[in-house]
Amino acid sequence: MEKKSFNPRIHELIDQFKAGKLSRREFVRYAALLGVSAAVAPSLIGCAPETGGPKTKPSELTRGGVLRVAAPVHKVTHPAQFTWAVPSNQMRQVGEYLTWTDGENITRPYLLENWEASEDLLTWTLNLRQGITFNNGDEFNADDVVFTMNEWLNKDVGSSLLGMVGAYLSPTGIEKVGDYQVILHLDQPEIGVPEHLFHYPALVLNHRTFEGDFIKAPHGTGPYTIETYSEGELCRLVRRTDYWQAGADGESLPYMDGMEFIDMGTEMSPQVAALQSGEIDMIDFSDSPRPDVYETLKDDERAKIIPASTAQVAVLRMRVDMDPWTDNNVRMALKLCQNREKILKLAYFDQGLLGQDFHVYPYHPEYCDKPIPEYDPEKAKALLEEAGYSDGLEINLAVGNGWPAMVRYAEILKEDAAPAGFNVNIVTMPNSQYWEKWTEVDLGITSWTHRPLGTMVLNLAYTVDDEGNPVPWNETRWSDEEFSELLTEANGTLDVDRRRKIFCELERIQWERGSVGISFWRNVWFVTGTQVMDVQAHPTLYMLFNEVWLQQEEAAEEV
Repeated sequence: MEKKSFNPRIHELIDQFKAGKLSRREFVRYAALLGVSAAVAPSLIGCAPETGGPKTKPSELTRGGVLRVAAPVHKVTHPAQFTWAVPSNQMRQVGEYLTWTDGENITRPYLLENWEASEDLLTWTLNLRQGITFNNGDEFNADDVVFTMNEWLNKDVGSSLLGMVGAYLSPTGIEKVGDYQVILHLDQPEIGVPEHLFHYPALVLNHRTFEGDFIKAPHGTGPYTIETYSEGELCRLVRRTDYWQAGADGESLPYMDGMEFIDMGTEMSPQVAALQSGEIDMIDFSDSPRPDVYETLKDDERAKIIPASTAQVAVLRMRVDMDPWTDNNVRMALKLCQNREKILKLAYFDQGLLGQDFHVYPYHPEYCDKPIPEYDPEKAKALLEEAGYSDGLEINLAVGNGWPAMVRYAEILKEDAAPAGFNVNIVTMPNSQYWEKWTEVDLGITSWTHRPLGTMVLNLAYTVDDEGNPVPWNETRWSDEEFSELLTEANGTLDVDRRRKIFCELERIQWERGSVGISFWRNVWFVTGTQVMDVQAHPTLYMLFNEVWLQQEEAAEEV
């Protein structure tokens, strides 16, 4: 492909790389968003393509077997309504996405063959891969993409995608050009479109059969089909024989005959024992990573620990439309009661990075370096008095009891907020119950998963729609006109220096008058048995397991 055929703005990225403003990896990330393949992008800056890690030789692969995973099995209806990553890990084996963002945060085509962005980032041409069928035999085409996107933008569906994609795209902006091409006409410039297409509720639906309940018509393009789905018990998947991807041995993927997701509840001891004894092959921590399990198994020869750097986080969130959190002095007072180093050490075994009460991770490309706020109960007490609570304030803090690290976080906060005048009542409940009301409680701790760009979660959680109503995942109801205007500008800004300057202001605003406390960013791990092969680390713990295979027992004993 000739260089002149690339998006003209690729030259901005090349200049930024030459000026030392972008690392090699950041260049490849942004170039990929502009439609340059990750294999070609390094050559534009005079670098050789990465060869990737060592791969299993076809002669060493073993086909067959069933991967048994301990994981909650939730009620599933409309994929666009997913609010947990756990069900997406099960359904992503059945359905698929237009793109995928790998463990290095580089976004690549998946059901798309490729994409092209206009120079002003307002027009995106999506070219679909041809020859793919759903598991019921229907052909995947542009009608499925148009239908799926309209579901995202349907306010009655209430998808989180409405807050992210809906910020720049309306139904009238989705144009079917042919059977395998869709053009998106955006209302405002946006660089993150390809990454948004991999947001976990963005599963592509079969427009002919989907009527609001995926389990009733589980027709996806993925490598497995659903054999059994029993909420709270078992999700059993079986391999389809006509999947579109081929393995290293030239045969159709996947390598495994099936996958089973077994709901073993929230107690970890039985799951750890089952992994050690070989009764299960893996524990899915995509709901919330468990540092206690990491500590237990990190030196166990029967387990593999596969770590990933990530922006996963436990967010202390306050409803700004409900008293006493309507008063920023009260919000700031509670934020100042976080003894961050103590929380990270005691709640999460020091396995993470300290946070600063704005939802931007230190390794996000836009991150603007800021100091870590200090624990300051005296200042917090003064702010409470200024807010009219000179005799102290009693508050209820909701948290899922299946998240021990978050319960410990709440306990430490309760202890350290007492000198400021807060009397914290910790209200624990099953995780499933928390997720039923996570946007409704006035004060709680919510688990948020990784997003590769800083703009993504800000658009998901801290904005309003075109009618001024909070988007579906704006759990704190917080919005700020200055913040929103700057975020819109950041969405369409490619220049890394300009983008970072905008983020300095976004972070400042969220710290000064925002609605969340973020004490620490947590490390995550895939935890499997030694017989599970070729699992790649992923910061969101997404299970992209088409090429995962199981070592046979006889071979494992020889190792």
